Amino acid sequence: MAVKARVKDSLARAKAKVKAATAKTREATAKAREAGTKAGAETATRVRKARAAVNAAPAKVKATPARVRQAKADHEERHRPSGFAFALADSVAMLNPGHWDALTAGASVYLSRRYLAILESARPENLRPHVALVYRGAKPVAAVAAQSVDLRGDDLPKPTASKALRNALAKVKDRILVCGNLLSWGPHGVAFAPDEDPADLWPGVAEALYRMRRADKLLGETGLVWVKDLTPEVDAAAGALRRFSYKPFDTEPNMVLAIPAHWASFEDYLKDLRGGYRSGVKKVRKDFEAGGFTLERLDAKGVAREAATLHALYHQVHDGQKFRLASLHPDFIPRLAEAFGDAFRTHLARNAEGEAVGFITTLKDQDGAVGYYIGFDKATAASGAPIYLRLLQQTIEDAILLGAAWLSLGRTALQPKAQLGAQPVPIRCHLRHRIPALNAVVRTCLNLMPEPDQAPERNAFK
Repeated sequence: MAVKARVKDSLARAKAKVKAATAKTREATAKAREAGTKAGAETATRVRKARAAVNAAPAKVKATPARVRQAKADHEERHRPSGFAFALADSVAMLNPGHWDALTAGASVYLSRRYLAILESARPENLRPHVALVYRGAKPVAAVAAQSVDLRGDDLPKPTASKALRNALAKVKDRILVCGNLLSWGPHGVAFAPDEDPADLWPGVAEALYRMRRADKLLGETGLVWVKDLTPEVDAAAGALRRFSYKPFDTEPNMVLAIPAHWASFEDYLKDLRGGYRSGVKKVRKDFEAGGFTLERLDAKGVAREAATLHALYHQVHDGQKFRLASLHPDFIPRLAEAFGDAFRTHLARNAEGEAVGFITTLKDQDGAVGYYIGFDKATAASGAPIYLRLLQQTIEDAILLGAAWLSLGRTALQPKAQLGAQPVPIRCHLRHRIPALNAVVRTCLNLMPEPDQAPERNAFK
């Protein structure tokens, strides 16, 4: 009987174990099904998004008679002279100075003969300048500033989504003609006569760029033409570029701080900030000073004396950027300081030991200002010292003291600039390849590039 009881007890325990194992198996199966369903749902969502993207892409246009006529007209426009006359040169000093000055008087400082002469004398070694005046009859109607530069795959951002695209971009080796300035951001490639409609003049600009590209052929074939950094109001008049097969694409916005007339000092700026934002600005200054750091303003002689240091700090920032087609010449910043005097301000940050750990420059631009080039020691910033934020604050103070109505802070580090009160201004570029068939490839590559970062929404002021 004892043996039977033990056997019965063993069977009972075995049944219980089987039952428990079966329950665990069912539970695991249920979880697996749930995970599979979730994964399937996520996959379906991705498929739907992909299909939506495809559907949102320009569909094949039905060849109606009107569209055929328009396509034929666009083709003929691209292959005939625009009717304008041109003066092309490799230096702005070779063009009629009165005509250039009349066209650029109300434009950005980056189109002034003074700035362009500095850029020509201290330009990046891989960059060649081009300038042109566009005439209607004997009247100058547009000034064009451009640059040609060699483009390599290593200079381009590396997309994470497509291995095929990364491999294709890595093999890129071409020359690009840029209408604008690789050493600045904004619409700095064209200035129009104030009494002319820019929409009527863009075909002349397109032909000027074509002539520049053809005139430069002895130095190497130029494949791409890039019209750089058009703001919304400028882009609205540049519709003719599409007729010339230019493909538009957006970049990160330019962060711009509006400066009211009643700001006479940095303290006035602080008073208008909301409490949390004002506390953040003050904390940066307090931590900067508590760390033993100081800021000093350099005049032109000081900039020349510290030129090697400034250039080394610039490269610590520049070399880490994902998109860099040109690097500053070591003499560029010193020559700007010498030529622009009080309208160009440089501040140098030092640590408690007196070592230079950062700098920032501010350039007056008509009724505004630009927080121009910056550099800082990465190791010092990585230690937690608020070098970068303190330098940004300094260019706000510089802009106020220069009497600027706005301050352009560029299109990197969008969040900290939004925290200071800057608002985003959209930027659009246009790109085309000299070989018509390759423009389809250009369009595909632009569609596959990652979406540009967008600035966070902030309301820093009362």
